[in-house]
Amino acid sequence: MVVTGLGAVTPLGNTRDEFWKRLVAGESGVGPIESFDASDFSTRIAAEVKGFDPEALIGRKEARRMDRFAQYAFVAAREAIEDAALPDDPEFKKRVGGIIGSGIGGILTFWQASNRAWEQGTWAKTTPFFIPMLMGNAAPAHISMAYGFQGPFFAVASACASANDAIATAYNLIANGDVLAMITGGSEAAISPLAVGGFCSMRAMSTRNDEPARASRPFDAQRDGFVLGEGSGVLVLEEYEHAKARGARIYCEVLGYGQSADAYDLVAVAPDGNGVRLALERAFASAGIAPEDVDYINAHGTSTPIGDPAESKAIEQAFGEHAKRIGVSSTKSMHGHALGAAGGLEGVATVLSVVHDVMPPTINYEFPDPECTLDYVPNVARSAPIRVAFSNSFGFGGHNAVIVFGKL
Repeated sequence: MVVTGLGAVTPLGNTRDEFWKRLVAGESGVGPIESFDASDFSTRIAAEVKGFDPEALIGRKEARRMDRFAQYAFVAAREAIEDAALPDDPEFKKRVGGIIGSGIGGILTFWQASNRAWEQGTWAKTTPFFIPMLMGNAAPAHISMAYGFQGPFFAVASACASANDAIATAYNLIANGDVLAMITGGSEAAISPLAVGGFCSMRAMSTRNDEPARASRPFDAQRDGFVLGEGSGVLVLEEYEHAKARGARIYCEVLGYGQSADAYDLVAVAPDGNGVRLALERAFASAGIAPEDVDYINAHGTSTPIGDPAESKAIEQAFGEHAKRIGVSSTKSMHGHALGAAGGLEGVATVLSVVHDVMPPTINYEFPDPECTLDYVPNVARSAPIRVAFSNSFGFGGHNAVIVFGKL
């Protein structure tokens, strides 16, 4: 199983190359919310996608029929498909599938349609595109229709683990021989009054409004919550012999994955890290590797008071003595927490880390937390050999998913 294409729409740039360049430079994509008036909210900052013109990128007619999360997915998928140079062959297209994860889906469509109905004083004039734009499977559906791919196309929703669960499921479909290639990853566009209001009520987000670029600070002792992000990260996974036979450029190998459930709480991570530890250990088994084989972890690292120590503890439990020798960084410090798209963005980043032997930094790491004692690649990217890397994603509901990438 190999990766032959990558695409990204992110708060750090709307192509994979720009995204990677700014990650390595340690730049922040966090700023004051610009898409709506957030002055009444306790959190007034987010990591928004910038310079994204859907009508120019997709076309006016099609863009108007897509929620923003589907627009992000479509553009990221197009970049990944073009990057992979997949054959334009009808028989091959019958064996190409796609899974795009999203934790929330078309929440912007829901918000806008509800507001319009209240303003008009009736729900009878709701647009006929409301349901097709709202549904979580709209993103993979648009990709399938645009390219004529006829393999299995669907969505998964497991909160912030959605994209990694999508990648793991895509892996299985290829491994079972059902398809030759999969378009997979995640997409989210939840920066709206409704979602921000909900997260503010939960007191889950940072309120460092006067210093937005310093607000997302995973594993730092002064972290006070996550910063909401958005975007899409898409990978093309392909069966190795097929990719080799057609002369595809191969980024790296997908070695396996690990999944688990905390069985603990709907929104709180199990503080002992046991569920995460299980996912990490199952990733070892799936990939056929030992802890000592792993050089880098792109951590879930959301910058929350409870989540970061739990993940650190789980890594220490699963990796033993080797945990102290692994570079563990959270790119959410730069692009924020993109919810169901997180594993997509971080999957693209992890693949490029393996390719370039570079660990992106955890920026804003200033004050060590005695409960977080690993090497978090503080503030500056690090060049180091990376043979095997983990990409961690953990979601509300206790959903845990880890993807393993390695040099071929």
